[in-house]
Amino acid sequence: MNENKKIFIVTGEHSGDFHASFIVKELKKMDSNIQIEAIGGENLKNEGIKLFCDHSKMAVVGLDAVKSLFSHIKLGKDLIDYLKSEYKPDIVLLVDYGGFNLKIAKELRKLGIEVFYYISPQVWATRKHRMNTIKKYISKIMLVLPFEESLYKEKGINAEYVGHPLISQLPVHADKEEFIRRNKLDPYKKIVGIFPGSRKMEINYLMPIFMGSAGKINAHSRKIQFCIAQAPNLPDKIFEKYIQEFDKITDFDIKILKNQNHALLANSDAVIAASGTITLEATLYNTPIVISYKGPYIAYLAYLLIRYIKFAALPNIIAGKEVVKEFIQHKAKPDLIANEILSLLHNEEKRNEMMHEMGKIREKLGDKIASKEVAQIINRHLQEKPAKPEAKASSL
Repeated sequence: MNENKKIFIVTGEHSGDFHASFIVKELKKMDSNIQIEAIGGENLKNEGIKLFCDHSKMAVVGLDAVKSLFSHIKLGKDLIDYLKSEYKPDIVLLVDYGGFNLKIAKELRKLGIEVFYYISPQVWATRKHRMNTIKKYISKIMLVLPFEESLYKEKGINAEYVGHPLISQLPVHADKEEFIRRNKLDPYKKIVGIFPGSRKMEINYLMPIFMGSAGKINAHSRKIQFCIAQAPNLPDKIFEKYIQEFDKITDFDIKILKNQNHALLANSDAVIAASGTITLEATLYNTPIVISYKGPYIAYLAYLLIRYIKFAALPNIIAGKEVVKEFIQHKAKPDLIANEILSLLHNEEKRNEMMHEMGKIREKLGDKIASKEVAQIINRHLQEKPAKPEAKASSL
């Protein structure tokens, strides 16, 4: 009698945990007896998955990352020992989080454990040498951006585009009238959404620039209202500080909306945002967007030295041309951002052209449901995989 198949999933932060939970749902539909354990968070836990460790201990940056280096090393060692001696999975699925996961892949391969990878590290952006690691230690890599497939296949890597998870996971477009009523907005004014990011460093660098942009837009037109999206992981006091400073020098209000990111993104007439996944979300909602980013100059110079592509925004990378304006580092200036937003709000031809290009990007992404595609690939591989020898199975 064949034993149940075993999968172990490794995520490193909330987004990976979220995407992995959809894969788990699909796998359980295909095989109700499958055993799954993970390093993850609340989303996997809510799917009934036993967690080896909560990944909140892993998601650290800056000085905290330096302090946690040894705990990361210990976690990796403990995980390898557990998978080797106790759990003995048929497959380990790594989700995103390249720095940790690629090191784990190397150790797993030494043990003869097959490793699949979902949501590739963005090797095409800054670290192409990682492709060699992927080729050596990963059995199959499942990609979420269409142009990635040819890049990997050129290197002889077993890669497959499975669709972007946002295609199926992005919340349905919220009703605008209800959104305006719920947030006590003016139905006769256009809405500019401001998305300054989800990290404290991003807020500190970008909020003064974005608030300055709002001030300049307001000086040009009083028929525009502004809403700031507050990431759920950030405390109120961070935003209150900037709002209080802003109120001293202006005569109009800016609303802060918590836990309404997608509703704001879908219902904004234009958006100012930090570079990140939100640029692709705006594209799928067909919302005109301007992106900006600024950080320490030393980090920016390092980025310039190692980058392989000239664009920062995902829509531009996918399209292979500038669809969305990018104001990065020294170009991250309130007047430049304000002028671009005003142009998108009032120049109908320009606005329609951007929305048309967004539609073409959406077509490039296709209609594959990523979680289902990944689950099918894994399940198919498990079915083809020979059963473990009885002696080995009983050695526990």
